[in-house]
Amino acid sequence: MGLLLTWLFSALSLLVASYIVPGFRIDSFTTALLAAVVVGLLNMVIRPILLLLTLPINLLTLGLFTLVINAIILWLASLVVVGMRVDGLLSGILAAAVISLTSTILSHLLGDLKK
Repeated sequence: MGLLLTWLFSALSLLVASYIVPGFRIDSFTTALLAAVVVGLLNMVIRPILLLLTLPINLLTLGLFTLVINAIILWLASLVVVGMRVDGLLSGILAAAVISLTSTILSHLLGDLKK
């Protein structure tokens, strides 16, 4: 049940970002569900490699470069998912920040639902 809620919350976070951030677009909720799966898979496979390769930059920026890595993950997902578009690096960074914030809020709600 928790995995299903996490998947739905990820899709909702993507939709919220698409409504707020100009240059980041997701066409439908179905596209958001598919994009959540693709982003999750990319986070499992590619994100650790990118974090390791950019560790010095990440240390110098006190972790803020992670937003750029998340933007790259979103851009890679947009190459795979039809109906998802990231127009540029700034749109990707803003979308990554909104998705991170929204996911954090929804995760706290999920934690409260489990109690």
